Amino acid sequence: MRPTHILGISAYYHDSAAALVRDGEIVAAAQEERFTRIKHDRNFPTHAVNYCLKEAGLSADQLDLVAYYDKPLLTFERLLETYLAFAPMGLKSFRQALPVWLHEKLHLPREIDRALGGAYPGKILFDLHHVSHAASAFYPSPFESAAIITVDGVGEWSTATLGKGKGSEVKLLKEIRFPHSLGLLYSAFTYYLGFKVNSGEYKVMGLAPYGVPRYYDLIKDNLIDVKDDGSFHMDMRYFDYCAGLTMTSQAFHDLFGGGPRPPESPTDQRIMDIAASIQKVTNEIMLKMARHVREETGEENLCMAGGVALNCVANGLILAEGIFKDMWIQPASGDAGGALGCALHAYHGYLGKPRAPVKPDAMKGAYLGPVYSNEEAAAALKALDLKYKEMNDSELLQAICDCLEKGWIVGLCRGRMEYGPRALGNRTILGDPRLPEMQSRMNLKIKFREGFRPFAPAVLFERVSDYFEMDVRSPYMLLVAPVKESRRRPLPEGWEHLRGMALLKAHRSEIPAVTHVDYSARIQTVHRETNPFFHDLLQAYDKRHGCGVLVNTSFNVRGEPIVAAPRDAARCFINTEMDALAVGNCLALKSEQKVKAGLEEYLKEFALD
Repeated sequence: MRPTHILGISAYYHDSAAALVRDGEIVAAAQEERFTRIKHDRNFPTHAVNYCLKEAGLSADQLDLVAYYDKPLLTFERLLETYLAFAPMGLKSFRQALPVWLHEKLHLPREIDRALGGAYPGKILFDLHHVSHAASAFYPSPFESAAIITVDGVGEWSTATLGKGKGSEVKLLKEIRFPHSLGLLYSAFTYYLGFKVNSGEYKVMGLAPYGVPRYYDLIKDNLIDVKDDGSFHMDMRYFDYCAGLTMTSQAFHDLFGGGPRPPESPTDQRIMDIAASIQKVTNEIMLKMARHVREETGEENLCMAGGVALNCVANGLILAEGIFKDMWIQPASGDAGGALGCALHAYHGYLGKPRAPVKPDAMKGAYLGPVYSNEEAAAALKALDLKYKEMNDSELLQAICDCLEKGWIVGLCRGRMEYGPRALGNRTILGDPRLPEMQSRMNLKIKFREGFRPFAPAVLFERVSDYFEMDVRSPYMLLVAPVKESRRRPLPEGWEHLRGMALLKAHRSEIPAVTHVDYSARIQTVHRETNPFFHDLLQAYDKRHGCGVLVNTSFNVRGEPIVAAPRDAARCFINTEMDALAVGNCLALKSEQKVKAGLEEYLKEFALD
């Protein structure tokens, strides 16, 4: 029998993407931004679609179904009703939004037909936004049945849902509706704290441990009423996203004693305390939702998706509370993951095809993007007149270890590109976590970003409990856990008086570069079955130094998407203070290069957030 091929698409919101499923197996998935080099590219994912078809060896006329992750007409209904409810205040916002909708979202069949060259004659399915999220969470999970939580800004009308998956069925049981939204609440604080909405929320999460949640009661008493089941009601007088062009209103600014922090301005203790406060509120809501869906469904396992599911602090608390026996979070939890979710739901839900859970999961480590040959890697280096040496895998492993033990920073670009916002060893920048200066050097000299931003540890799964208060898999860097007491160091005299960024001066553990100021770490466990080269690299470094952990951060600079092709990696290597680059099986050392392209010219190509 001929295989069934389904193409899933997300577009025009945030992080457009495409995914392709063959008989329920995930074949390929990628975000459009990686190909266009436009961060969070929201345009129709033509390049991602073409990649998925190429990876599957298909032409458009061989597709059985095309699925889209949202119902545009329902979303348009929500926009119209919202503008009418807030008229005439929303007129300016309405005038900006309407042409975009008429040009793009209401003509999706035309856009899909154009992207497929007019060659696809079949049906286009439009899924509910949160059903797509729920499907992306449950179907790739290892569970036969599970409770489901999806939380994001908004999709059509829903902003959060509780549901259940069993076999091939996904069912949503409860929802919270717009304008009441945990995702938009967090984004409102992101905006107020001076960061870019839909991009800087993780900065708020990273900033929170530097503060004290002294504004928690102010938020709970004025902005949001949270019920025991995790449902909530927001006082919309404090927000402007329904009718205006900003996230917060003058009432919000008055409540917090001033207007939004100007972007790029210094972060003071007040800003850090506000970040700590909204993170505490988010933790509380997510914990209550988790407890409630556990009671409602009776399920022992939990699946999560939606943009808020990327809040690894809240995720770590749900795990630590022991509410569920096990949990699984979609690594591409944001809008990009909707492309995969609607494709899987079309196969299992619409076509009614059976599902067999795969262990450890069906995501293949999220390594679902394009791979480039050694010939392409060498050609990219030659094109930039870079000196390099080609090696076999064993030689390359030892050479990277040599670089790391010198305290060098190494870029690694090989194998299939990751799907989702995290670099998981194939489009990664690595360093030795034992070096106290590694965090600041990577932030300021490589990533060109704020010095307070924490880095994640990549750790051998078989050694994770040696370093962290955790003994479960975390392959997608979506769980936070404490560093073990035995790995912590005594703090210097007078540390208790330090506040804000001064907290960075205290080296809290044997692996200070990945230990946050509250002794936490955002952990990636590395597994041989999904990434043998990265696993072997960690093992080789562990054998040399007794350190089964490396600093792992995404291979990009601020304002740029994670690198995709070898040429992207080579250009990033040239224009930063990265010491070495392993692309394919080629190794280039900065000390051997004559090319010194201008950083200023390089960064002009990117709009820094």
